[in-house]
Amino acid sequence: MSFNPIQTQSVKLPDTNSIKDKATPSEMTQSFGDFLKNAIDGVSSQEQNAQAMNDQYVLGNVDVSQVMIASQQAELGLQLTSQIRNKVIEAYQEIMRMQI
Repeated sequence: MSFNPIQTQSVKLPDTNSIKDKATPSEMTQSFGDFLKNAIDGVSSQEQNAQAMNDQYVLGNVDVSQVMIASQQAELGLQLTSQIRNKVIEAYQEIMRMQI
């Protein structure tokens, strides 16, 4: 079993041309929800890869540098996800404070 220590996570953005001009809010929410789910799944797969690399290191199949790279990628992905979550919460709170 071979592990690639440097795996790029690709997140497929929704194609704005393929979205209908008259898309309902429900359809737009579903598209955004799918995007978020794909992004979170990517972070999860990075963490699983780091765990698998750690297990392979314990067995002596990979070098410590590969384990460290996978761990750092997972850590950065998690930090980015938490920062995005914080910004979304801040934006939501700001919208809720608006006077109409």
